[in-house]
Amino acid sequence: MTTLRQLAERLKPASRHAAAAPVAQRSDLTHEEDEALVARVQRGEIRAFDVLVDRYKQRLYATVYHMTGNHEDANDLVQDALIKAYKSLRSFKGQSSFYTWVYRIAVNRTINFLKRRKDRGHVSLNDVDASIETDPDYVELMSHVTPRREAGLTELQEKLNEAVQKLSDEHRAVVIMHDVQGMTHADIAKVIRCSEGTVRSRLFYARQQLQGLLSDYL
Repeated sequence: MTTLRQLAERLKPASRHAAAAPVAQRSDLTHEEDEALVARVQRGEIRAFDVLVDRYKQRLYATVYHMTGNHEDANDLVQDALIKAYKSLRSFKGQSSFYTWVYRIAVNRTINFLKRRKDRGHVSLNDVDASIETDPDYVELMSHVTPRREAGLTELQEKLNEAVQKLSDEHRAVVIMHDVQGMTHADIAKVIRCSEGTVRSRLFYARQQLQGLLSDYL
């Protein structure tokens, strides 16, 4: 039987020099649907859970990272969420998709973490938010070749990151899920267990807040 300590080791970021054998052992399961993999895990096949982790870990990490603005916190929270999912999977009834279910675990744990975190000072994201590259204001700024362009882009990115961190936890989560991860209103509603109207309302309010915070740069 796999212990939680062993599971935690499996969930850690893979080393560059890690052996390829575990991946090879899972290759025969990689084309199975989530439902079939979940059923295997519930029967005690831990390698099926490894496939689910490989399938969704990066997407979960991207969301949690944008919510926390910190790589270490994101790694810890995703690992914690996946361990929680593994421990709870035997009681999973399939009333929603596995992805929606595990996503809900990760988002809820992240929101709880942010509420407990007392220091809400400046947090600087380390990576460029990929979604900004399609933003009309970003494209417009890129089209003008001026000596100040590079400095302007850096400042805009920093201000955008700061503005996102100033949103409430719930509004930040909706913005990240929709505008960064590309999730639909319906999928977000399933994750946070509310109506699609509530999702649209929160998204609208969050965007209004961001426009106000970035009024000097837009």
